[in-house]
Amino acid sequence: MKISGNEIRPGNVIEHKGALWIAVRAQAVKPGKGPAYAQVELKNVIDGTKLNERFRASETVERVRLEQKDYQFLFAEGDMLTFMDLDTYDQIQIPKDLLGERAAFLQDGMTVTVESHEARPIGVALPDQVTLEVVEAEPVVKGQTAASSYKPAKLENGVRIMVPPFVGVGERVVVDTNEITYVRRAE
Repeated sequence: MKISGNEIRPGNVIEHKGALWIAVRAQAVKPGKGPAYAQVELKNVIDGTKLNERFRASETVERVRLEQKDYQFLFAEGDMLTFMDLDTYDQIQIPKDLLGERAAFLQDGMTVTVESHEARPIGVALPDQVTLEVVEAEPVVKGQTAASSYKPAKLENGVRIMVPPFVGVGERVVVDTNEITYVRRAE
């Protein structure tokens, strides 16, 4: 689908210079002299390189539609992750580095959305929040509760986050998988 350069929005995936790019930031610029343009920060979907590009309203770019399908996480083996299609039960393997540090939040049987372009997986969307147990946390120091101070804690998956002083070892907490931050205590 062709769109004009000034219609690019953050989150759009476009084909540009023979590669797939996701728009990270887009800003409309109207200089005092000359035509208006969109200043767009692009990130390569495959290798993660960044590019700043100007698109005039008269230019057209190809907007790419990604296929989204639900898969179930089965297991990790080396640096590959194995997922199963929930409809056909076919298994696919995706490199762990496609998820980056968020791969630590995968849990057995977790349902994820795999985005692919021309049958090639290019992204994995995890649930926004997961519940994990705190396995290591520093004890509360008296008098530290007056200010809203946070303390470091280690979760069962090995990830370290900052938690409020009242959270102790053995408690389950809800963690945001996008920001990798504490949300609240689990019920």
